[in-house]
Amino acid sequence: MILEEPIKGVPLVKNFIDGEWVESKGEIRDVVNPAKYEVIAKVPISTKDEIEAAVEAAKAAFPDWRRTTPLARARCLFRLKELLEEHFEEVSRVQTQEHGKTIDESRGETRRGIENVEVACGVPTLMMGYNLEDIATGIDEYLIRQPLGVFGIIGPFNFPFMIPLWSAPYAVATGNCVVIKPSSEVPLSQMKIAELVDEAGFPPGVWNVVNGGRTVVNGMLDHPDIQGIAFVGSTPTARDVIYKRCGEMGKRVIAQGGAKNFMVIMPDANVRATILALMTSFFGNTGQRCLSGANLVIVGEDDGFYKSFMDAVVATTSKIVIGCGLDESVQMGPLRDKEKKEKVIGYIESGLQQGAKLRLDGRKNIKVVGDYPDTCFLGPTIFEDVTLDMKIGSEEIFGPVMSVMRAKNLDEAIEMANSNLFGNAHAVFTASGKIAREFQYRVTSGSVGINIGIVAPMAFFPFSGMKQSFFGILHTQGQEAVRFFTESKVVIQRWF
Repeated sequence: MILEEPIKGVPLVKNFIDGEWVESKGEIRDVVNPAKYEVIAKVPISTKDEIEAAVEAAKAAFPDWRRTTPLARARCLFRLKELLEEHFEEVSRVQTQEHGKTIDESRGETRRGIENVEVACGVPTLMMGYNLEDIATGIDEYLIRQPLGVFGIIGPFNFPFMIPLWSAPYAVATGNCVVIKPSSEVPLSQMKIAELVDEAGFPPGVWNVVNGGRTVVNGMLDHPDIQGIAFVGSTPTARDVIYKRCGEMGKRVIAQGGAKNFMVIMPDANVRATILALMTSFFGNTGQRCLSGANLVIVGEDDGFYKSFMDAVVATTSKIVIGCGLDESVQMGPLRDKEKKEKVIGYIESGLQQGAKLRLDGRKNIKVVGDYPDTCFLGPTIFEDVTLDMKIGSEEIFGPVMSVMRAKNLDEAIEMANSNLFGNAHAVFTASGKIAREFQYRVTSGSVGINIGIVAPMAFFPFSGMKQSFFGILHTQGQEAVRFFTESKVVIQRWF
């Protein structure tokens, strides 16, 4: 069944500043549905004056919002949560329409986003400090957590609804105000959230959304009243722009970058369950996520196991149904745009040039369900005989490409994973607790999966990362987000 599209016509996206919808004076660009390759909205590339207006509105709202009790702030979040639940299906379809992912993937994204709002509702407890009396005779000491002011949140294209919610609910729950910049490729999800924020009763200026590109990002980085930035995107931008500039300006920073995740298969793995997990890991969201499997490492010198396992992987992958994400029979949607498709094709061609064996070619015989142009569609691709020095074995592809390698033993597999520049979410598939513990103990990765293909932390755990996958100290989500958005003030008191 093909579901109804929630976005009708070609609306002009506006900025949400100080509780008002404001038409931008910036350049207007198209928002394209990648499945149909048609324009579904117009989005502004906002000006420097517009980002400054949003920061000023947030700064003006901060004193009163800070003095609002944590319970009252939590009640606004409870209302937002209920509104998101009421609009669950609508916001999920918006994600699919603007991004291209399947409706089931969008529903999962919506659920994870709402869970962060839900966890942030516990701020009266999460924000508590601690104390100790009589640290010296007649002297008591205690710690309190206080909000800092205005924070900037910069979202990527691949999870337009969820990722800003890794940060924004915790920021406002702790008494801060936010300015969110969605990706200009997928601005509609954040527009819908802002509508519900307004309906939930947040005071004007507490939650602002400014659409745009580098001008908005630079405006956040340069503005002296922005206390910190939460960013998710590519490693070059995270490291060389966000992390560096925040350091120069003395801002707090969470800068989450790219990934090259290794999925390690031990000979004792449950083959059927493992292959099903690999399908969603490598090809879910069309490979466009930092938690996607990238390199499949099969451990052992048993050629028979390797052959039978890969035959099953290829056979299962070949059955993946490709098409428009609003068709509930579809298992994989298009890439976000034709430029991203061409980039992935470039990696496939480099793999062939460097000697990898192309077992399944996603460029050919793409059977798209329905009458849709193939502009952004690319089928799942599997390479064998991949080595670590190949581009497809070392660089982040961000597309539906599986690179298969072999390792003699677990030690070699861990060394392979640790040799890569990234350390986001590696996983091992095994029936052995000893092997699982050895892997999680030694692998350098912010998140580790044991028989889990998508190592996605729940909202009450931090979204971690190591090496070139993360720049900063504290992370998004849960208690670490609360710490990031507050400062610890120590009070030492004595009364005469």
